[in-house]
Amino acid sequence: MTPDIWMILAFAGLLIAGVPVAFSLALSGAVGIVLGLSPDMLATLGTNTYNSIAKYPLIAIPLFILTGLIFERAGVALRLVRFAQALIGPRHGGLALVAVLVCMIMGGMSGSGPADAAAVAMVMLPSMTKAGYPKPFSATLIAASASTAILIPPSVALILYSIVVPGVDLRALFAAGLFPGVLAGLALLVPAMLVAKRYGWEGTPVEGAEKLTVRGTFREALPALFAPVLILGGLRSGLFTPTEAAVVAVAYGAVVGLFLTRELTLRDVWELLGEAAIISGVVMLIIALAGIFAWSGTMLGTFRHLAEWIISLTDNGVLLLILVMLAVLVAGMLLDAISIYLIMMPILIPVMQHFEWNPVWFGILLAMNIAIGQFTPPVAVNLMVTTEVAKIRLEHTIGWALLFVVAMGCALALVAIFPSIALWLPTVLGYNV
Repeated sequence: MTPDIWMILAFAGLLIAGVPVAFSLALSGAVGIVLGLSPDMLATLGTNTYNSIAKYPLIAIPLFILTGLIFERAGVALRLVRFAQALIGPRHGGLALVAVLVCMIMGGMSGSGPADAAAVAMVMLPSMTKAGYPKPFSATLIAASASTAILIPPSVALILYSIVVPGVDLRALFAAGLFPGVLAGLALLVPAMLVAKRYGWEGTPVEGAEKLTVRGTFREALPALFAPVLILGGLRSGLFTPTEAAVVAVAYGAVVGLFLTRELTLRDVWELLGEAAIISGVVMLIIALAGIFAWSGTMLGTFRHLAEWIISLTDNGVLLLILVMLAVLVAGMLLDAISIYLIMMPILIPVMQHFEWNPVWFGILLAMNIAIGQFTPPVAVNLMVTTEVAKIRLEHTIGWALLFVVAMGCALALVAIFPSIALWLPTVLGYNV
């Protein structure tokens, strides 16, 4: 067998053995270097590791992670829930509608599905349970809705995609993700409302909601609602770059938590800095060690060989796109978004270029696919968060998860068939697509 095959087998074997993704990438990359190049080339490990994370746009990732944690702790989710409930009122499926809307708005602040899921689940699950919603349904709906955070800007996954794929404008990606993200949320809402009506689940207001007014709750929720406007408006006006937008988001979240909601203290901020550092450290470790795998695969021609093999499967671009989407869906069920981008994009970029797929549109399709994986067992990182909050077992949610997978899959199909759903907004805003 050739060295590049040994490298791929080593990577698969390490993953199956339970070795973390970051170390699986590094060790299999080292295997490729030793067998295919020279043991002396192991001296490049340090350089490749450093070069992988020595990129200015990557600064935005830990900052948006910190933003999500700050808004979660600042009581923003509760205020958004109160506003949405006052706006919608009690009705069949009312709480399901509230959960989806709040998840989508929170996604416009954090850019992280798990953070979104945790914040909304803590607030919504008790209310939905009292209203008669089964816990498995509520946990799955919130997990699925929180996955839209990977689409609605700012998105940590789209930031990484813009770095991995050369020449892609991050502002265009952010704009392109907005309508598909909203479409995905609506696609989840349709079956949720139908099921709620079928079983007669009444949207009972949360405790004290009967005293809430739209005007009063809107005033409380206004700082949270303004956050996505601030980020996207600043990007559109050219006031700051996407990386600087992350700094602005952190500062704005701190001001909201410390001085407006007053549910955040300086001690909390210090603790959140530590939490963000730990989460960011895991993310950056994956990115750094993936550099070894990427360099080894490039030097050995592994990615080129795999891309040529994929292209040789069929000349039909539509059929191949379907096969790629299915492969990414399976990967999304097992791996996180960052690992998928780092592992698969070196292979998919030549395929994308061969069939002349628009890189912005293709990036949104990948993000939607990965979003589905975030609430599809066996891994389902968002679902793990919500089932932990609900105190139920993951396997109890499989039936509901399949329902929402089909729903979001329909949204994915629409974006694939009609690329203008993703590309219209960035084109109108004048971004390079």
